[in-house]
Amino acid sequence: MTSLDAVTAWVGKYRKAWESNDPEDIRDLFAEDAAYFTEPYAKPWVGREAIVTGWTARRDRPGTTTFSWHPLIVTEEMSIIEAATSYPERRYRNLWILRLDHTLLARQFTEWWMREA
Repeated sequence: MTSLDAVTAWVGKYRKAWESNDPEDIRDLFAEDAAYFTEPYAKPWVGREAIVTGWTARRDRPGTTTFSWHPLIVTEEMSIIEAATSYPERRYRNLWILRLDHTLLARQFTEWWMREA
């Protein structure tokens, strides 16, 4: 069952993977057949290995971002997270839609992001 504690733990693991870019850290986030949408209507990366490949091809250098977040909605089926990501010369606002399975791995993850002016 998805709970605020489960979502908080998942986002913490996501941030760890973001900073490490370690394939094992990335794999530890997603179900075997997960779908990761880098944008709402983009073709998703499907499956752990495709997610690892896509992620590491677009990775940020460790220590180059700051990140803050808070949950907007957490239900048994879905969580919506509002976040902000700052790079040295740009800042983004994000909405994430996260669907966890019964093992608390992401089965679907969608990023909605917008660069601040």
